[in-house]
Amino acid sequence: MSAEAAHGGIPEIPNFITVLYNWQQEHPLVQFLHRWENVVFAAIVAVALALVAWRYARHPVMIPRGAQNLLEVLVEGIDNFVRSIIGPTGRAHTPFIGTLFLYIWLMNLSSLLPGMKPATSSLNTTIGLALAVFCYVQYTRVRTLGIGAYIHHLAGSPHFDDLKSAPVWMRPVLLVIKLFVMALLFVLELVGEFVKPISLSLRLAFNIFAEDVLLAVLLGLGLSAGMLLHFPLPFQFFVVPLVLIFSTVQALVFSLLSSVYIALMLPHGEGAAHGEHH
Repeated sequence: MSAEAAHGGIPEIPNFITVLYNWQQEHPLVQFLHRWENVVFAAIVAVALALVAWRYARHPVMIPRGAQNLLEVLVEGIDNFVRSIIGPTGRAHTPFIGTLFLYIWLMNLSSLLPGMKPATSSLNTTIGLALAVFCYVQYTRVRTLGIGAYIHHLAGSPHFDDLKSAPVWMRPVLLVIKLFVMALLFVLELVGEFVKPISLSLRLAFNIFAEDVLLAVLLGLGLSAGMLLHFPLPFQFFVVPLVLIFSTVQALVFSLLSSVYIALMLPHGEGAAHGEHH
């Protein structure tokens, strides 16, 4: 039945770690699992995804059937999705965006499995995903431009040609002002680069958390009604189609905005989205 979450009495569907913690609270292993609950559920999904990929990528057949055929259609769809946003060079980023989408999607959907919990309902998980996007995008930018051009871009792409036309006595003052503006722009640009993925993490976490709470509330209502009618009412099943839709949409939104973020960081002409803005 629904349990009250430790923070603020918010309803939460018990998972297998919660059950273990209520049963063997003093056991060191159970305490460890309870402390790192979201990491455990995120790791379970990651291992499951890796095992499926290993199983069907190990000995692929020329004429795919069954699960391999389904996975190939899924991978092709993700590749087309990424290239439609980034451009022809987007295929190089399909492994990252595709893995990101599948990982988030499966974590979102894990709320429908008994005993599981969607790790994406925790800000710790989504901020970790956001930092992964941030690091990947910055690495892509440095690899494409080089470290010098990258720092020059963050500093506002300054030029010092105008100092030559200024009077000699004004040049030191103008140089100090320009260096100050460069440092200020560098800090603001770096903060802006952090804000983009962090906004993704907040949107994802709050939406999945709301879905989790809705499932818990409906489950609690069904069990409460069952006490009067002597059999539980599966109210939570009425919201399952919505969970399927919203979980998929949230994974797509995170992947879409991450792809746009990458496209905007590519040099002119390499990203479709980047080219459209210029």
